Parts: sequence; structure tokens; C-alpha cells
Amino acid sequence: MTFQNLNLILPILKAVQDEGYTTPTPIQAQSIPIILSGKDLLGCAQTGTGKTAAFAMPILQLLNENKIIGKAKKVRGLIVTPTRELAVQIGESFEAYGRHLRISHTVIFGGVNQNPQIGTLKNGVDLIIATPGRLLDLMNQGYINLKDVEIFVLDEADRMLDMGFIHDIKKLLAVLPRKRQSLFFSATMPPEIVKLSQNILHQPAQVTVTPNSSTVEIIRQSVYMVEKNHKIQLLLDLLNNPKIKTALIFTRTKHGADKVVKFLQKHHITAAAIHGNKAQNARQNALNSFKAQTTRILVATDIASRGIDVENLEYVFNYEIPNIPETYVHRIGRTGRAGANGTAISFCDSEEKPFLKDIEKLIGKKIPVIDDHVFPLPEEQAVIRKEVIKHPVNHAEKKVATLAKKVHSQQPKKKKWFSRSKNL
Repeated sequence: MTFQNLNLILPILKAVQDEGYTTPTPIQAQSIPIILSGKDLLGCAQTGTGKTAAFAMPILQLLNENKIIGKAKKVRGLIVTPTRELAVQIGESFEAYGRHLRISHTVIFGGVNQNPQIGTLKNGVDLIIATPGRLLDLMNQGYINLKDVEIFVLDEADRMLDMGFIHDIKKLLAVLPRKRQSLFFSATMPPEIVKLSQNILHQPAQVTVTPNSSTVEIIRQSVYMVEKNHKIQLLLDLLNNPKIKTALIFTRTKHGADKVVKFLQKHHITAAAIHGNKAQNARQNALNSFKAQTTRILVATDIASRGIDVENLEYVFNYEIPNIPETYVHRIGRTGRAGANGTAISFCDSEEKPFLKDIEKLIGKKIPVIDDHVFPLPEEQAVIRKEVIKHPVNHAEKKVATLAKKVHSQQPKKKKWFSRSKNL
């Protein structure tokens, strides 16, 4: 299977060649013909599967074929995605695949001055890629009209719900034309996502690729059992390994991300945080510096991490185990892309052990535990000591164990009256 087999037009095939692509991924091979046929699509696909190209290429082709010449441009395509980083990434994809076409697009998101975005909209665009908040804001101000939308994409639908965007999505659906082609993508398909898709799609074709477990097969995974207050020191100890040139570290909270960055900087490791409290330009600068490897460590929360796509990223750290198993798969999916090496290292404290079990159940495999480190959990140390006595590895240890057992058996037992008198 090649891209030529997918009935893509020459300008897009040339752009694909410019990007160095040769073989479509499974979701691209399955989705592109469906979208080109004009059908609605329900796609279940995880990060790193080539999903963006799977809808960007056919959308560009459809808009190009139906281009209205000689009239003011109207918004004919709308892509809604949960985070600013992901919106920017999708915009870059449309720029790359559409470089030989005259299809204009713009990226709309909050956290920045709206005037440049308004200026672009006034000039007219064929396609808008947007986060829900700023999109609705500019619609309410009269700068965006969606009555001519032909193709609508809801991307990362599960994350949309996690971030509380369900009401915004319903507002958008109320103003979109009934007659349109709709594409719906989600990494997971819980009941609420299925219900939402039914409200958006009409007799959709379905594409499901890369089940949850297969994404992690090519990635080297390990977990360190460590006390919560020792995680930061363990992280520093591991980052002293010169083989780790760059690494993406996940924390559960924004405060946690800032705390890790501050500690690493104090120990002369270049690091930056990316999360919802950071201004958009600060987030983009941090991401650009990380991609250029002028910043060694990028610390991110899960919500802000959607859209982080870094070539040849080998190391991902789960500083905290996520409480949603699918989130673990999304996190480690940032590494090991396109056949590259991938290593995922997780820190697990006592309270996070149930989360770890849920992850192992989801991926269908046990994650190897690294117990040879300087900050093991107390219970892990006890297990190690017990195993040494139970299974001596040489004659000296066996002799010591036998002697200890003999001495213990000869100890006089305390009488009950003595213990009672001691308490008087």
C-alpha cells in the first residue's frame, strides 16, 4: 500500500513526498478513502498513529475540488480540538500537506491577543482550526460565521469531555449546518463518547486502529517503587545518566510540574514546564526550545501535553502514575514513534499501586520493576531482606542464616507476669 493507491491528487502526493512519507499508517490507509467518499467517520485512534494526516489530506482535497472561484472566501471546514498545542500542530500539518494548494486556513485559540486572529478572519479563510473557548468568543463577537461549513472535525473527543467542553460542543452543533460531513476522533470510546458521536454523525463508517495494548509493545517500560518524598531525588539520580539527552516528564498537577522544574534548575539541569497556567507564548517557546534540544527537560501535565509531537524523543518519565489507565498509554506514546527507540520510566509510591495494577490490566502485561536503586519503598526492602534469608545465594549467607535462626530459638521467652509487672 502506498499513498498513490489512496486516490490523492498530485499536489498532495508531492507534499507527502516532500515530507519523506512512503507508506500510509493503518488509520490513514483506512480513513482517507472513506473521507474522500463523503461519508461520516467514527475513528478510534491513539496518539502517534498518524491520525492528523488521515483527515488533513482528504479534507484539503475535498475543499480544493469544491473551491468557489471569484467570490469572497467562506469558512467551509472546521476542526475543533481541546488544546492550543494540538491546534498549532494540526495547523502545521495542514500547512505541510497543503503547500501546493491554494487552500487558506488559520488557527484560533485563547491566551493570546485576538486582534491578529480577527485580521486573518476578515481577509477570509477556507478552514478554521480552533479550541472551543476562543472559537465561541469570536462567533459571539460576529467575526466567525459557520453557516457554510461543509466538513466538521471533532478531534480528541475524550479529552474534550475530560476538560468540560461538552456544553461548548453542543453550542457549536446548534449553529452548524445540518447537511455536512462530520468526522469524530477519540482515543477511547466510553459510553458517553459513543452517545456524543451519535448526536454528531449520520450513518458513519467506523475505523479502529492500534488497540490500547499494542501501542506499548515497542516501548521499553520499567517502574521504580519509591516513596513519594524521594521521587525528586530519584529523578535527579537517573537524569545524571548522560545517555538521557532529552526527556519528557509527566506530573499530575500544574504545581507539581513547576516544583520539578524549579528543583532541576537548582541542580543545573535546563528544564521548562508546560501547563494551562502558562501564557501561550511561554508554552510555545518552551516547546520550541525542547524540540531544538536547548532545553533538556520538558515537564508537562496531561491536558497541556496533547499536541506535543517531538521527533526522536526517546525518554518519557511518569513522575506520578496516572489514575486513568488510558492516560498512561497516551503519555508513553510520545516516544517510540516511527520505529524509533522508546523508553518509558515510571515512579510508583504506595498510594499509586492500584493505578499501576489498572494499567497492567489494560496493556495486558506486567511492567518490569527496578528494585536496584537507592530509594526503594520500605516494604520492598523488607521483601528483599526476606528473600536473601529464604534463598541464600552462597554458603556464607546460608551459614549466617542458620546461626541467626539458632540464636533466635535459644532466646528465653518472657513470662506473662513479667510483662504485666513492667506495665504497672
